[in-house]
Amino acid sequence: MDFINATILGIVEGITEFLPISSTGHLIIVNQFVNFSDDSFAKMFDIVIQLGAILAVVVYFWKRLWPFGAHRDGQERSTTILTWKKVIVGVIPAVLIGAKFGHLIEEKLFTPTIVAAALIVGGIIIILVESRKKNVRFADIKTLPYGTALPIGFCQCLAMIPGTSRSAATIIGAMLLGASRIAAAEYSFFLAIPTMAAATVYSLWKHHASITTHQVELTAVGFIVSFFVAWAVIAGFMNYIRKNDFRPFGYYRLVLGAAIIVLLAKHIITGGAA
Repeated sequence: MDFINATILGIVEGITEFLPISSTGHLIIVNQFVNFSDDSFAKMFDIVIQLGAILAVVVYFWKRLWPFGAHRDGQERSTTILTWKKVIVGVIPAVLIGAKFGHLIEEKLFTPTIVAAALIVGGIIIILVESRKKNVRFADIKTLPYGTALPIGFCQCLAMIPGTSRSAATIIGAMLLGASRIAAAEYSFFLAIPTMAAATVYSLWKHHASITTHQVELTAVGFIVSFFVAWAVIAGFMNYIRKNDFRPFGYYRLVLGAAIIVLLAKHIITGGAA
């Protein structure tokens, strides 16, 4: 049964990590029905399998992210290195704020009630942003200035509130600051690499002494499933946003948030810490 749970959670993570609908929020809700007996391991598992989804970004965008391939000329190497510099600038706020307040946020805010509220508020914001006239100043990451990358990094910090969605916070933040929809999505994906890698390393370091062989096997299953599902989702998502906007995701968030409120009212799920 544990391996089925690991597979289900891996699928949920792979589908939701890069869509603006909150992977953490979905995992908190799904964990109400599909969970492991060890709560400490469950929290670590949810973080580590996110790295599987992040690895899918690295593989999908490998040619854009690796500057030293034989096929790269000098200009392409410079562009890739510039991209990484902007990613490093963007990740600084999450590192600083996460180190200071991460544990407190996890302890106090990781509840279905908070998830429902964040989903609804975020859904409304997505719909409003997509309904306004766009002022695109940066068509790609290459033209995105450092002075814009840093505020996007602060937008990412909003995703520490579960249900907000790291993808939604960074994409919508980037669009409000003048990035095109595709540039915003790609920067959001790239920003996730060091952010989630750091969270995974910290979680493994904190729990490595108590993790069992069985739990390692479960984590490996969730990691692999998350990787392959996320790879497919990234490809589909990038094709989608070339011709479509994010409003359907906003409406989905409203429906899901309302559904969670109903489930809480009927006591099918509990509003306490997950």
